[in-house]
Amino acid sequence: MLKEDNETLCRVGPETPMGQVFRRYWTPIAVAERLSEPDGDPQRVAFCGERFVLFRDSDGKLGLLDELCAHRGASLALGRNEGCGIRCLYHGWKFAHDGALMEAPNYPDPGILGTIKAPAYPVREAGGLIWGYFGPKEKEPPFPDYAFFDVPVERIYIARVDLNANYLQVLEGGLDSSHVTMLHSNASRPGWRTGSFSRTDDPNNPSAMAVDDTAPRLEIEATAFGFHCAARRKSENATESVRVVPFILPSVRMIPAQAREAVLFEVPLDDEHTSTYLIAHGPYTDDKARNRRLSGIDDPSLWSEDDYIWRGSWENNFGQDRSIMAENWTGLRGLEQEDAAMTLSMGVIRDRTREHLGPSDAAIVQMRRTLLDAAKRVQAGEDPPALPSLAGVNGLMDTEIAPGQRWQDVWDR
Repeated sequence: MLKEDNETLCRVGPETPMGQVFRRYWTPIAVAERLSEPDGDPQRVAFCGERFVLFRDSDGKLGLLDELCAHRGASLALGRNEGCGIRCLYHGWKFAHDGALMEAPNYPDPGILGTIKAPAYPVREAGGLIWGYFGPKEKEPPFPDYAFFDVPVERIYIARVDLNANYLQVLEGGLDSSHVTMLHSNASRPGWRTGSFSRTDDPNNPSAMAVDDTAPRLEIEATAFGFHCAARRKSENATESVRVVPFILPSVRMIPAQAREAVLFEVPLDDEHTSTYLIAHGPYTDDKARNRRLSGIDDPSLWSEDDYIWRGSWENNFGQDRSIMAENWTGLRGLEQEDAAMTLSMGVIRDRTREHLGPSDAAIVQMRRTLLDAAKRVQAGEDPPALPSLAGVNGLMDTEIAPGQRWQDVWDR
């Protein structure tokens, strides 16, 4: 990859091309249960190098404002959430959910109330998440319609993990089908210990492989929302197994499993930090403990729901225990532990001019092209691709097909 392309893709600040692309789509910014009560604690929100304050007022309305008070710049996240507004502690200026200045106790002329307004942003709640839009008002797109919006929240498993890594690194790991049969060997092909393939019997496990093929052939199908990546693997009975993962602009993917489907959003907080939101629906997704064990976020030394920060680093060897590697492929416990360790071990922003890509990296190449095209469009003053309805978009779990058969012909979508 060219150095300038790597810079374009990785930098997400307000004036950067990719920062402008991300701001043109609705994005998850918080887990809704953290703001379930009117007049509850306000939350600091980071997105693409900027800071905001998110709160639910006395009437239950959500407000999303610039974090710093329009008066002297103190943080509204420290303020009082009361009386249908958020009040700055410094001088008592109070703002409504739409940014309107409600009170300015230290200002003698009440006429100021109609002249100053805090920057406010569209904000919605759906699918157990709170969503924000940060682009130009006149360019605001329709709110998306993911299928999980129609699932009762109590039947959705939601997890958020914040990594000290650029969003592109995290996204590339998620789109890399070939790593599943190696990095996640304990979960995907537990027979690696004996040299004979055996399939895991956990229908909730998205890494469970139907066949023992570590070099999938990838086929890319462009779509209105991004693309499908179909990974074809050979089986011992002369058939093939195919798994299809959709990529949705700007940084979303859908990962199927036998009993559930997960939608993952990679949200850039700034150039060097990313929030991953995982939303899974289907059987077992109401069992939070089971899902956390599968991903490995049940280790309090590495992750806490209090702040979502992933604490794996070289200081604690990312949680790796090398003494168990005779039975555990990585010495790490869980899918997220393994993914995070690989992503963080590259450094905060990977120098992609030094990589050597192969056929199994086709989805990564396509994703980069898709995002670079969107960045070039906004640089030229054009709009990035608009999303169609997403209600019918889903992935395809491992399905048996004949060699050379079109996977599109066996997928009822």
